[in-house]
Amino acid sequence: MNGAESLLRSLIASGVDVCFANPGTSEMHFVAALDNVKGMRPILGLFEGVVTGAADGYARMAGKPASTLLHLGPGLANGLANLHNARKASSPIVNIVGDHASTHQRYDAPLSSDLVGFARPVSAWIHTSTSARTVGADAARAVQASLEWPGRIATLVLPADTAWDMADTVAPALPKPSPATAPEASIDLVAKRMRSGKKTVILIRGKALEEQGLRAAGKIAEQTGARIMCDTFFPRLQRGVGRVKLERLPYFAENVVDTLTGTELMVLVGAQPPVSFFAYPDKPSWLTPNDCQIAVLSHQHEDGIAALESLAYALGAENAIERLAERRPIQIDLNGKLDASAIMRIVARHLPEQAIVADESLSSGFAHYDVTAHAAPHDFLNMTGGSIGSMMAVSTGAGIACPDRKVVTLQGDGSAMYILQSLWTQARENVDVTTVIYANRGYKILTNELKRVGASTDGMAAASMFDLTNPTLDWVALANGMGVEAIRVESARAFDAAFASAMKQRGPRVIEAVI
Repeated sequence: MNGAESLLRSLIASGVDVCFANPGTSEMHFVAALDNVKGMRPILGLFEGVVTGAADGYARMAGKPASTLLHLGPGLANGLANLHNARKASSPIVNIVGDHASTHQRYDAPLSSDLVGFARPVSAWIHTSTSARTVGADAARAVQASLEWPGRIATLVLPADTAWDMADTVAPALPKPSPATAPEASIDLVAKRMRSGKKTVILIRGKALEEQGLRAAGKIAEQTGARIMCDTFFPRLQRGVGRVKLERLPYFAENVVDTLTGTELMVLVGAQPPVSFFAYPDKPSWLTPNDCQIAVLSHQHEDGIAALESLAYALGAENAIERLAERRPIQIDLNGKLDASAIMRIVARHLPEQAIVADESLSSGFAHYDVTAHAAPHDFLNMTGGSIGSMMAVSTGAGIACPDRKVVTLQGDGSAMYILQSLWTQARENVDVTTVIYANRGYKILTNELKRVGASTDGMAAASMFDLTNPTLDWVALANGMGVEAIRVESARAFDAAFASAMKQRGPRVIEAVI
């Protein structure tokens, strides 16, 4: 058994059985070991951003890490944007990054780089294996590190000789970390402040946005009149009919200020106080009202669900009946024009139960997010770190984690071009993802940002930076070239028919919606 086989067997022993990969020469022994070691599913991505984004989506839905296989420092660097998003999502990921053999590193070969320097900004744990005889134990440590609550990125650097040299053992799984318990003093303090009748917002992030946590929050809201909210770019939210509905903080700073006006107490559950996404002239960065008290019920590393349940008990709300979203008729004018509102209404109308929605619709989607609150029960995934070119890859990983659930990606056309190769992996693995391309032929969110920062909007050169015509992207041809069935629609009625059909069939599809 060589080091690569020891590594693979140790990953599998620790529960990691999917590897999203874009390998190179230094990883060839790992690749060869895939034929000798059963139990690891390798999935090829044609770009490292697909690899890391898919690992993020897989972790969000599976609740455990996948591994990635990346080629040296430049390969890791290609995947950094979506590792940034994954870090903001608190997704557990184990990166395996091949490096030059230890005997070769002194020669400063062309692909030599500061690999650890690339890894450091996105990794909570970094280690370089020094021997094939310890690489299995290193893998077990990496998995354990990735599972530190609420989820971390662990990067294991694998010099080529530690993969090809002989190894002795397979490392057993290490104990799985558990979240810390929020102190009773924090719960008592929040309960005391809420009993005073202050106008309260409970801002929630992380696992507490799944059904159990939301039910506890719903009981508190019903008992006390508190508003329950999530931040703008949460990692995962369970919503729809039969689930507790909560407010989502708006994207634009001035809208957040309006939303929070009058709030006297903000209770944080695994969340941070809201701040503006960017700085703007004459607009605030800190968005909580100046006279609002902030109280932390639970930190990110603590169990937010248990903290909410304890708070409900402390407030005498454990028997309160939380309000659940009900099915509502969705009004659609199929004879009207196809716009962002019509798209979201049609999606809500046809979304199957337990679907997964991955949203990168950006300027097209923000205003219409609430439409799906009364759709069939589903999971909603967001672009957590703000680095565009994420959700087509995230949806790929989510679909692999949950092969029996329909995945719908709501995707702006500009950001889709960052991660187009995701479609090829979806076709190769027959992942059940329907991608809706909002084809507005431009970076519309940046057109708006140009105005918001107070820059001049009159110049042709500036306008050309946000224009996606000349030539116009042909999404049917692009998807077909990746092996994915696609259709272009230009009316609400045509989109309704295309989306309804896609929900009844399996496999990857693209609907280019010209708006």
